[in-house]
Amino acid sequence: MSASMYTADRSTHLKIVVVGLLCATVVAVVGIFANVGQFDLGTAPLVKAGQPTIVGGKLPAVR
Repeated sequence: MSASMYTADRSTHLKIVVVGLLCATVVAVVGIFANVGQFDLGTAPLVKAGQPTIVGGKLPAVR
């Protein structure tokens, strides 16, 4: 294995491309199967600035 990208041989370039493709595939698979549908962030009540407000209820647990 060569220390420089300019003088690297064909097998070194192939190893770098394979590792890059594997990492991109892992990131894509994690992104596809990530479950973010359980959080409903669009139903928060509107609060006017300057008025005291009490927030109650159960907050979703982030794991």
